[in-house]
Amino acid sequence: MKCPYCAHPESKVIDSRPTDDGEKIRRRRECLSCHNRFTTYEVVESLPLMVIKKDKSRELFSRAKLLDGLVHACEKRPIALVQLENLVAEIENSFLNSMKREVTSTEIGECVMQKLKDIDEVAYVRFASVYRQFRDIDTFMAELQALREKSQK
Repeated sequence: MKCPYCAHPESKVIDSRPTDDGEKIRRRRECLSCHNRFTTYEVVESLPLMVIKKDKSRELFSRAKLLDGLVHACEKRPIALVQLENLVAEIENSFLNSMKREVTSTEIGECVMQKLKDIDEVAYVRFASVYRQFRDIDTFMAELQALREKSQK
């Protein structure tokens, strides 16, 4: 590991421990030349998750894009941003853990709707109206009726 102070290419590890989230290893190092100490983080290299869109084009999965959609759906609702960030992380991890390197935008949307329904029904309907592209009031009312029937059970 190259020293950030003197650019010497060799250092020794003084301390090594996992981070709080358990996703990285934090290492304290000491430069063998200038003896300054610095911290590095080691992470597992992962393959990118690709999204197959409805028009069959492909793009990298974007946490920011998904979070932005959820923030809009949950606007003026009593849902903390950290709860939405955790939801995005949970969704991303579920797809990464499935070992699939490509997922459809439909799979992502359905997963979001399933989880959002448990968090806030109004946010769910807002997200569903954009995701499912309700064309008229009848489609919208049918979705509301299905939601009402499920909540009464």
